[in-house]
Amino acid sequence: MLKERLLDIFEKHQGKILGSLFGLIVAIVFLTVGFFKTIFILILVAIGYYFGKKIDNRENIGELLDRILPPGKLK
Repeated sequence: MLKERLLDIFEKHQGKILGSLFGLIVAIVFLTVGFFKTIFILILVAIGYYFGKKIDNRENIGELLDRILPPGKLK
């Protein structure tokens, strides 16, 4: 009963719950390591998400890295 109720609440308020959790985690990291290190961590997470999304979509990461890195370095 409780599990079903919690799942129902989560389905209705998924964005609010996940956004609040993300904000809490960022706040804890900010208070622990400082502003600039937190920004750096968030940038790396965004880059990791971007590459993970490419992998999930079965896109060729080699072509992307060839555009970013100097030609011929990825072999």
